[in-house]
Amino acid sequence: MKTNTRPPVDAGHGVTRTVLAERPEIMLVEFAFAEGGEGLPHSDPHVQSTFVKAGRYRFTVGPGDAFVIPSGVTHGCELLEGPGAILDTVTPRREDFL
Repeated sequence: MKTNTRPPVDAGHGVTRTVLAERPEIMLVEFAFAEGGEGLPHSDPHVQSTFVKAGRYRFTVGPGDAFVIPSGVTHGCELLEGPGAILDTVTPRREDFL
């Protein structure tokens, strides 16, 4: 697995994205949220597992500290208390993040 060699990227809406590790089959990404940061609702073909590292969020899909979002399901989140951070593992890796 390749370790992070890429700098953080402004993902918009008070969120910074950092690819921590990646291979064609899978990747681990950290999203850091500033106070009031928001992950806008979206859908993509990747399966995603999310772990809440810090902060309190409202998710549009499933409550809980960690969960799996199936491919094609619209999802997003809003930071309620923070700053915050979440870790996403996606498969296959998202080429648009590289």
